[in-house]
Amino acid sequence: MKKKLMSLLQYLLFLGLGVFLIWWSLRKVSDKDWTDIRQAFANANYWYLIPIVIALLASHYSRAMRWKILMEPMGYKTRISNTYLAVLIGYLANLAIPRLGEVLKCTLLARYEKVPADKLVGTIVAERAFDLLCLITLMIITFATQSDIIGEYFGGLLQDNFRSGKSSGKLFLILGILLVAGIAFFLVLKKLSHLSFVKKINKIIAGVWQGLTSVRYVKHKGWFFFHTAFIWVMYLFSVQMGMWAMTETADFGLKPSMSCLASGSIAMIVTPSGIGAYPIFIQGTMGIYGLKPSIALAFGWLMWAVQFFQILIAGFIALALLPYFNGKKKAAGVPVSD
Repeated sequence: MKKKLMSLLQYLLFLGLGVFLIWWSLRKVSDKDWTDIRQAFANANYWYLIPIVIALLASHYSRAMRWKILMEPMGYKTRISNTYLAVLIGYLANLAIPRLGEVLKCTLLARYEKVPADKLVGTIVAERAFDLLCLITLMIITFATQSDIIGEYFGGLLQDNFRSGKSSGKLFLILGILLVAGIAFFLVLKKLSHLSFVKKINKIIAGVWQGLTSVRYVKHKGWFFFHTAFIWVMYLFSVQMGMWAMTETADFGLKPSMSCLASGSIAMIVTPSGIGAYPIFIQGTMGIYGLKPSIALAFGWLMWAVQFFQILIAGFIALALLPYFNGKKKAAGVPVSD
């Protein structure tokens, strides 16, 4: 009971943060900015939303295929239809309560494919570990390929905050402090390993490492890495399509899209489904490339809305199709699982 209450309070806290961010971002929008935003939406080419939705659905399908591959070493071969629909329903559940989708999709697959739900927990950890690795890799590539633009932007921020002296020296000073803080953090974790909250942190770190190393048991490693890469390529493609959808962002290329994907992915972690946070993160990111703040905010809301409603509609359709398809198979005497 206490654990459920803490989960509820945690959810309400982050949801409240999302609502606050919506209010905070909109209160700064002037009448002129509202005119720009309405004009941007009026001039948008909404036909581009179709390939965005297709790309996102394709990424979910590839995620289902990757999950299926992770289950094979345990001796379970699930139908891709059930796996895919469970993934879509999981995304739908996450719109309501973060991480509920992970539990629900395992429960659904256990029901229709006779796979023990507790056996699927390890596969979820492996998935999240590789998603985290992909996000870190994306951020490194983004910074490495745009060090001039991103470095100049953050250098300017440092120069504004440290008005005297060269910003480059202070940048190295801050990086040094962060490095020392990181080392100190791990030393503290080791020293205070007997404390309960430190044990939880160590458990999370151990779980991520276990997830990353579990790929050695996968039979089809080539396909596993293909689907992992394909998921993120589709994410990037969807952001680029979003750029082309708006007249004001149509000339922005792949590099700004990479930056938006990285910052948008972090925003999705900050608040449930990125509500409130996603548009603000995208607004800040596109500001690096000189896009007008009001237009950048409009672009952020457009991208968040298409992802949100894609999950909402696809999730409810999957919710209806999953029992229907399995009911038909059962009535026809066809086994539910392979």
